[in-house]
Amino acid sequence: MILYNSSPVFMLSQMSCYRLQNILTALPACVNITYNPQPCYLIFTSPPSNNSRVLCSGYSSKNQVKKMEAGHHDLSKVTVFGDPQLLQRKIDAVRLAGPAKLQVIADFDGTLTNYFVNGRRGQSSHGILKQGNAEYDDKRQALYEYYHPLEFSPTIPIEEKTKLMEEWWGKTHNLLIEGGLTYDAIKESVASSAIAFRDGVVELFEFLEERDIPVLIFSAGLADIIEEVLRQKVHRSFKNVKIVSNRMVFDNDGRLISFKGKLIHSLNKNEHALEMAAPVHEHFGDGDGPINDNASVKKRTNVLLLGDHLGDLGMSDGLDYETRISAGFLNDNIENNLSNYCKAFDVVYLNDAPMWGVVKLVSQMCSTVN
Repeated sequence: MILYNSSPVFMLSQMSCYRLQNILTALPACVNITYNPQPCYLIFTSPPSNNSRVLCSGYSSKNQVKKMEAGHHDLSKVTVFGDPQLLQRKIDAVRLAGPAKLQVIADFDGTLTNYFVNGRRGQSSHGILKQGNAEYDDKRQALYEYYHPLEFSPTIPIEEKTKLMEEWWGKTHNLLIEGGLTYDAIKESVASSAIAFRDGVVELFEFLEERDIPVLIFSAGLADIIEEVLRQKVHRSFKNVKIVSNRMVFDNDGRLISFKGKLIHSLNKNEHALEMAAPVHEHFGDGDGPINDNASVKKRTNVLLLGDHLGDLGMSDGLDYETRISAGFLNDNIENNLSNYCKAFDVVYLNDAPMWGVVKLVSQMCSTVN
């Protein structure tokens, strides 16, 4: 045991922290707790005032997350910092440079959207698509069952795996064309889907839009579906949001005839594909033009990166950035992945947490420098 600000600090093993979690959550509110996994330590401070809240940056149940949302968005129980001091230095550097140097790069599925919807696993933007032809839906499902295990195989070299992903996406896109996918089918698929944005996403986009900070949504899925999800679930567009994803080309009858530009799959989803970016509002029919072209985006050398997989960290590979702050959403299988996520991301949000932690983080990055 050591002391931190006159408080006892207990150094614990990672597994000990997990085992103690259930005990700690049962402690009364008169005990103030802080938990950090790298290295793993607990700080017990003296009893706070009656209006103080228990702080414990471990993971909790979904019901606890809901309670925290209601309580001024207190996410301390689902927030873990890899290196708090390093993160603070990065925040200070971004704040000093100002909003004009900042951009946000975000994954879509499982990052901007909830991992769980109504207590069940939510759908991905690719997974919701039903093209109105059962034969072709079954063919695409067969491709998924064959290639998906290969995508995460630890024994396949990256070069070979990249070729396999190109095959998978190419075959899937061909099936969508051959099966006669229509835009009406996309709208119907989204309307009946189990997909939802995390609480706080709209407020995050609005905060960034007010400050002319661009948001690039990177997805190996389909841009047209993502736009339809935004249209149906958010009911508005944002002039600062661009989508880097596979974009469809429809004929005058609304039938898919081809795909535009280069193929984007799960292993090449980074800023090298920036030329694929298209502002959301252009496709929503809004009158205002984009506030940032691709050249100006690349000049923004401070990055906030949002993802739910370790591979999402590669989304900024094509950008020559000065400071990158990475926020990871660890939605499931927490005990097996927490250590790796804490090493890779500056801050990790657990148990399908809402976006309010990122909103607070961005507000700190954009606060006035004294």
